[in-house]
Amino acid sequence: MTTITTRTVEYPADNLTMRGYLALPAGAERRPAVLIGPEGMGLSDVERRRAEALADLGYVALAFDLHGGRYLEDPEEMLARCLPLLADPDRMREIGHAALNVLRAESRADPDRTAAIGYGTGGAVALELGRDGADLCAIGTVNALTTGRPGEAARIRCPVWAGVGSEDPIMPPAQREAFTAEMQAAGVDWRLVVYGGALHAFHHPPVDHPAPPGVGHHPRHAQRAWQDILALLAECLPLTD
Repeated sequence: MTTITTRTVEYPADNLTMRGYLALPAGAERRPAVLIGPEGMGLSDVERRRAEALADLGYVALAFDLHGGRYLEDPEEMLARCLPLLADPDRMREIGHAALNVLRAESRADPDRTAAIGYGTGGAVALELGRDGADLCAIGTVNALTTGRPGEAARIRCPVWAGVGSEDPIMPPAQREAFTAEMQAAGVDWRLVVYGGALHAFHHPPVDHPAPPGVGHHPRHAQRAWQDILALLAECLPLTD
């Protein structure tokens, strides 16, 4: 019985040494590849398990790093790092492209069949890759309804799926409307799913450290959002034997 294999990969980005988590499916042939971006706290076992789950399905998956191997438990420290990052599309693109290059350089990955998914800050990075014209088959985000610089969404070359909680105070209705208006004006093939009653980071299991206000886990919607992302990948990045 064959199993997936995993390893940590180091690469430079944002003046840091990033430590991503690569998961490879069984076998030796090239497979479609998925980049996974973490919430603002940084790469954790949550994203590592998602990479493993995708590898188990047959994808090459890389969960990328945001903070040079650090996980920022303190909300103030996390915001102090993430807010300037979210305000700087070029920095987000640098982080995203560095990870995407690592993924595409993996011998098991098919560089022509790649998608990017992400959560929170990691989802914003995925969107900026699209706005920068990265050759992706799909972009999927949760809690990442960021808008870009004027006109740059027209560079997005693939379908975009976005999920958000209806009660998310960090992504309120006005931000949803701005995001969808940007996607529509750019002619993007976009979808938005609003999960009723869910807060910000509803997909993320409860943590044992302080969390910002408005954050909360919603088990049913977390599972639904994961299934929606899998459906996006199945549509845009199908696995073929």
